[in-house]
Amino acid sequence: MYSDILLIGAGVVGTAVARVLSRYQASLTVLDRGADLAEGASKANSGIVHAGFDAHPGTLKAKFNVEGAKMYPALCEELGVPYSQPGALVIGFTEEDRATLENLVRQAEENDVPGVKLIEREEILAMEPNTNPEVLCALYAPTSGLTSPYEMTFALADHAALNGAKFCLNECVSKVERQDDSLWHVTTQKGEYTAKVLVNCAGVGSAVIHNMISDDELTIINRRGQYYLMDRMNPLPFNMTMFQCPTKMGKGVLVSPTVHGNLLLGPSAEDIPDALDVSTTAEGLALVLGKSRLTWPKAGPRGTITNFSGIRAHEAKGDFVIGAVKGAENAYETVGVESPGLSAAPAIGEMLGNLIAQEQGYAPKAEIVPAPVRPKPFHAMTTQERAEAVKADPLNGNLVCRCEVVTEAEIRAAIRRPVGATTIDGVKRRTRAGMGRCQGGFCSPRVAEIISEELGIPMTEVTKCGGESRLLTGTIAQALTKEAE
Repeated sequence: MYSDILLIGAGVVGTAVARVLSRYQASLTVLDRGADLAEGASKANSGIVHAGFDAHPGTLKAKFNVEGAKMYPALCEELGVPYSQPGALVIGFTEEDRATLENLVRQAEENDVPGVKLIEREEILAMEPNTNPEVLCALYAPTSGLTSPYEMTFALADHAALNGAKFCLNECVSKVERQDDSLWHVTTQKGEYTAKVLVNCAGVGSAVIHNMISDDELTIINRRGQYYLMDRMNPLPFNMTMFQCPTKMGKGVLVSPTVHGNLLLGPSAEDIPDALDVSTTAEGLALVLGKSRLTWPKAGPRGTITNFSGIRAHEAKGDFVIGAVKGAENAYETVGVESPGLSAAPAIGEMLGNLIAQEQGYAPKAEIVPAPVRPKPFHAMTTQERAEAVKADPLNGNLVCRCEVVTEAEIRAAIRRPVGATTIDGVKRRTRAGMGRCQGGFCSPRVAEIISEELGIPMTEVTKCGGESRLLTGTIAQALTKEAE
């Protein structure tokens, strides 16, 4: 199949680039190996929109972090993605930590991050009384924000699809080469795609793609981070994101609220050989809990909803690699986009998407379809609003997920989105059905039935997250027949 532009990778960065490219007069196809969007780092990170004080001045990380963070409030408003800006504290316990924090304040000034300052114990405890009272000082960053990384990815993809982008999932790329016809030929397990322009946004696989097309090899170090996700607490013990002093392995273990009212502890930081190994370990989780207690002495496993881990794509040289690929005509890339990749994604999308269009001579479309208006979630409605929603669509009267108050109408709408859910996890991330205290123990069977009905597939083909993750292997009648034989 031919497209003017072929983009590999449907995480938050890839969909941000795709959304910008969809504004231009060029056919665009997006490939991803996952069964859904955001199946890599974009589904499993802290959801922090970093203010921009961490990144070293002059790096691409600093440039795109600061630019992207400034875009988030308006972008989330446009796309209907949750966003808040509670601020952050980076806490220190020693004079050595103070020196580190003072340096971060200087970096914030160089990076043009507003409002960052050093504060002392009394002010810290006044802001966040549950902080370890042994804290000495902290960096305060008022513009640090929170969002939902996978919801942002879905919204970016939907908007791109409405403007003509085609998304092809379950497409694992095995070969990329530029042939004598001056086109890029990309092979997956399903067939071959051709395009004039290639864009590599493959996350943890980005260096693999890069090294297929360039002699200037890059190396990705797969860095796994493990987390605790806690049940909602009222009130939450912390209003702001609580960081500890960073190390060479990253920003350290944080204690942070989420935009959905949970508390997040983590991540760990461990370099591993397998880019797809998102297992959790007793050792990793114990480390997270132990380090969390340095910030919050009362931290414990009680109230845990789930544990999870994600992989960060750390490029060996330490910075983002973004732009045209050296020695590969009509090829562009984003490699090593680890934290603050979520924060940087909107700015990366604008820069790279517009650069590609300019260099390739693609004209802007005369009309751009605006982003769809997202209805207010049923759980957030007033009693009167819920009554009106049920009157407008009686399926809003069928509550499927009790923990998160998600209706049948919302689940069917999630499947019908421009790039809709096809798996139980896909429904979960678009609606939160299954994200509550019981983790889908009650609602998953009904969600599976709705997916079966909407997609016109048998229940035995419905999966949790693609591949062989089926909930059912057959029917009772089939089992009885087999037994009788």
